[in-house]
Amino acid sequence: MLGVVGALLLAGFGLYAQARLAGSAQARARTTDMVSSLPFFGSTPTPTPKPPPDSYPVAVQTPEVPNGVVAGACLAFNPTGVDLHHTFFIDPGHGGPDPGATAGSVQEKDLSLAVALQLKDQLRADGYRVVLARTADTSVAKLADSQVQNGVLTNSGVHLDALARIACANASHAEALVSIHFNAFNDPGVGGQETYYDDARDFAGDNLRLAKLLQSSLQASFNKAGWQVPDRGVLSDASTGNNGLTPEADAYGRLLELGPTKAGWNDHPTTMPGALVEPFFVSDPVEAQVASSPEGRRAIASGIEQALIGFASVPAPSPSAAAGG
Repeated sequence: MLGVVGALLLAGFGLYAQARLAGSAQARARTTDMVSSLPFFGSTPTPTPKPPPDSYPVAVQTPEVPNGVVAGACLAFNPTGVDLHHTFFIDPGHGGPDPGATAGSVQEKDLSLAVALQLKDQLRADGYRVVLARTADTSVAKLADSQVQNGVLTNSGVHLDALARIACANASHAEALVSIHFNAFNDPGVGGQETYYDDARDFAGDNLRLAKLLQSSLQASFNKAGWQVPDRGVLSDASTGNNGLTPEADAYGRLLELGPTKAGWNDHPTTMPGALVEPFFVSDPVEAQVASSPEGRRAIASGIEQALIGFASVPAPSPSAAAGG
């Protein structure tokens, strides 16, 4: 996950000035042995397709996103199994001109999309409706030409794209959202899994409950696969700090997709509990190999799915937080 423009992006190479090293040398050696036989696909950009035939668009109408969303963005998928009448919003981080964290041929935007598509299929088969923020290698919002310069998304473009993801989440009427990202640091020995939530919302308790479920379920999924992935814990999005990209983002100090109302910056925040997961560091060669493999993709998706199922099994106390907060 790369940079925070008060949005989904943390500073490109690291959340902390001093990150703790990922596990013991022995644990890393065992994990390296476990994944040495996994195929390594790197990241292949996904071409922009027509919307999948079994999907339908979710209308996004908000003044913050004046031009709407691109084709293939904000699509709903009904369950293929017995309908359990639950909806989850899944946001594959980054996309299009925003690659996110990169390491060699591995790009965060491709990994997050691959996991989201796998997760969508699993949830549908188990009876859940799923809304995806994007289904291809694109932004979510229709961007102005001025918001992409030399092939790179500008700060204005990042802000608009995050607002489009928020608008899509709210239009989906989901009971929970998960934003999928991958981490990076300038030391390839740093790795591990972490989950972020916002503790300033009216439904902060539900945010924390979801984040804890995601963290523990992902750890369980990795352990089941035989991978020892360091547990970096559940963290408040306030800990992402300032990145200096814009004064507005620094003043906000939260992840935009999870955070509270701030006039002129986040006028209509997400209305459901949510969390952001970072299962691996793409800058760690071992973790990048796992994340890029079909086995890794399935393990991440399975961990997220089990957390969402557990979250949905406990009734929400009340919908009073839907007004913002």
